[in-house]
Amino acid sequence: MGFQPIYIVDGARTPFLKARNAPGSFAASDLAVQAGRALLVRQPFAPTDLDEVILGCASPSPDEVNIGRVVALRLGCGNKVPGWTVMRNCASGMQALDSAVANIHAGRAELVLAGGVDALSRAPLLYSDAMVLWFAGMMQARTLGQKLGMFAKLRPSVLLSPVIGLMKGLTDPVIGLLMGQTAENLAWKFGISRRQMDEFSVRSHQRCVAGREASRYSEIVPLVDGKGNVYGDDDGVRPDSSLEGLAKLKPFFDRKYGRVTPGNSSQITDGAAWLILASEAAVKKWNLHPLGKITDSQWAGLDPAQMGLGPVHAATPILQRHGLGLDDVDAWEINEAFAAQVLACVAAWASDEYCRGQLGLPGALGALQQERLNVDGGAVALGHPVGASGARIVLHLLHVLRNAQAKRGVAAICIGGGQGGAMLVETMAVNTDIGTPQS
Repeated sequence: MGFQPIYIVDGARTPFLKARNAPGSFAASDLAVQAGRALLVRQPFAPTDLDEVILGCASPSPDEVNIGRVVALRLGCGNKVPGWTVMRNCASGMQALDSAVANIHAGRAELVLAGGVDALSRAPLLYSDAMVLWFAGMMQARTLGQKLGMFAKLRPSVLLSPVIGLMKGLTDPVIGLLMGQTAENLAWKFGISRRQMDEFSVRSHQRCVAGREASRYSEIVPLVDGKGNVYGDDDGVRPDSSLEGLAKLKPFFDRKYGRVTPGNSSQITDGAAWLILASEAAVKKWNLHPLGKITDSQWAGLDPAQMGLGPVHAATPILQRHGLGLDDVDAWEINEAFAAQVLACVAAWASDEYCRGQLGLPGALGALQQERLNVDGGAVALGHPVGASGARIVLHLLHVLRNAQAKRGVAAICIGGGQGGAMLVETMAVNTDIGTPQS
């Protein structure tokens, strides 16, 4: 197939910190720098030995537009190591990995730091168009009378009605739907009940708690703020999550008929995740011991109104190329944008009608076993810092496989705008000779 594996040497992420209606303690670059420093300091090479730094970010701040370069310089990579930023909405972190893979395959790089970040708690409040036009008129006013006339036109309703930048970012501009409304579409299409969504959400929290207690989140490195406060764990995980508690929450995106609530949706979160990708030559040069390798990847497009099915459309071609069924994959990480969205993916693969009509298959692909899916929970409990999630699920998938002494996994993610992304990864055998990589 011509897809030579690229090795994942190591990785790290910050705790994911839930947004609480105010700017968080860390800017996006702070998150990426702290995680990157912790990762790079344990490597046998220097930051200046990297060939490039690629960072996915869906919502960089105005003073960090090319945040990849900003972070590369702050990490001590030096002036000669290029740093750049990619944006593919929810899959920005996975796009960074795929861009690194492409450059290594092309011979332009051998050792790359790639990942994703977002500080969604710091998403800006914006002025409305009416307020911006008022400012423009005010700037054009020259005399005192003209300026007083402009002030007379100013209405408190315009001044005190800012536009929430995050809400605009989470609304598809083509179809005019919030991402949660697309999840409602899938719940209706596949007959997913409110109880099923809430049960999925409780299980996500429970699995995260179990994973934490069993030390299966070893990829997390603590954050320290300017006051010396330490943030060591994902703080949106609720050990007390229950069906009774979730049942009290009202639908948010369709208040009259809806089933999607804040409790069965991913949380607005701040966080960063990094992976180090290397060619075989770089692995040998630095005597590295990879966690695993990226064996294949795929991007797909679909109806934006059903964007949550993106993982199905991206992962299925990978399975077909490698002659795999759902059960041939030891572990799955499907990003939990919404409980309804993940449940819809499972339902789509089990549907003869969907697989024939939308995927061109002879029939249903089968049932994805729940014990192989998001075994340590997912974004409903951990949170979904949009730019980071695609990198996080790839990194954690490798840890899941290694903890289970398993071989093969698929990480997949839905993408606002009607896309999906997926990666097939494999673990390395202990003491594998990289000169003859494990098949």
